[in-house]
Amino acid sequence: MELIKLLGIVIVIAGFALKLDSILIIAAAMIFTGLVGGLDPVTLLETVGSNFIANRNMAIFILIMLVTGTLERNGLREAAAALIGRFKGATSGLVIGIYGIMRAIFAAFNVGFGGVAGFVRPVIMPMAEGAITASGKKPHENHLEELKGMAAGMENVTWFFGQVLFVGGSGAILVQNTLAGLGYEVELGSLAAVEIPVCVIATAITIIFYYLKDRYLIKKYY
Repeated sequence: MELIKLLGIVIVIAGFALKLDSILIIAAAMIFTGLVGGLDPVTLLETVGSNFIANRNMAIFILIMLVTGTLERNGLREAAAALIGRFKGATSGLVIGIYGIMRAIFAAFNVGFGGVAGFVRPVIMPMAEGAITASGKKPHENHLEELKGMAAGMENVTWFFGQVLFVGGSGAILVQNTLAGLGYEVELGSLAAVEIPVCVIATAITIIFYYLKDRYLIKKYY
């Protein structure tokens, strides 16, 4: 009986191997494991609901991953590449720079896009690659690897500095508590006001650096 409970793992492996719908695979494995484990349908739903609320951040991350994977299988990468291909003169560095501005603004309102796995990889990277293709060049493997690091770096910088601008966010509260432990009492509003130029400067420097680096890589690989 104990071995039967492990068949949920087999369902997941087989489902992904057959390239079936990601959400359907996870749901089927969850329901099967719960039922063979002795849970009735009502208890199963209650358990799923309570665990979703208790671990909502992780659950939302998993849902984003599943949705992103489904969209990617249905042409998300191709659509993103085709979109940037319509803009003449666009470069990969410019694409990443524009994303940095947008990401910093949304981070200030504590709005996430799914991070590197949920947004950068399936959306920004195809757009960066599409910018190369639109210029009539074949993307160089080493250039693409550098762009992956640049796009991920832009995500990390803008989110790190941008989230502190959100009054009441976890980042701002962490800084406030750290300063309080050192004997400095700081209001969240005052902290956000001080952090605005820091975020702007950090984002601007990163954009300029990555733009210039991309121009250097273009000359190097093409």
